[in-house]
Amino acid sequence: MSGIKHLRSTSDFRRVYACGKRYESHLMMAFVQPNDLKHHRFGITASRKAIGNAVERNRSKRLIRESFRLSKTALDGLRGKYDWVLNARRALLSVKAETSLEEFKAIIARVAKNEQSDPLKEDG
Repeated sequence: MSGIKHLRSTSDFRRVYACGKRYESHLMMAFVQPNDLKHHRFGITASRKAIGNAVERNRSKRLIRESFRLSKTALDGLRGKYDWVLNARRALLSVKAETSLEEFKAIIARVAKNEQSDPLKEDG
C-alpha cells in the first residue's frame, strides 16, 4: 500500500473542515479529523485568492504533496489515522521544499501532542 490516499469528494472536505481540528502555521493551515480507516487520507486546497495564478497554485500543491509523502515515518508514528486537508498559504511559494517539510512535520508533532492530551481520541 505505497500509494497516498486522497480525499476526493466535496463532502469529505466539508466534513473535515466542519469537524476537524485546525492547526495553523506560516506556510499552511491543516484541518485534521480522525478516521476509522487503516491509513491517512489527505486533500490539498490552493485557492486563487490566497495563492494566485494556476502555475503558483500547482507549485504550492506539489510542495505540500511532497511534504506529505516524505513525512510517512512521522505520520506512521501517530496513534490514530486521520483525514488531512491542507490549505496552502502564499508564503509557501517563497521557501524551499525542506522548509515546507519541516513545517508539516511540526504540525504532525502538534497532532501527536494533542493525541497524548486527549485520551478520548485514542484508538484501542
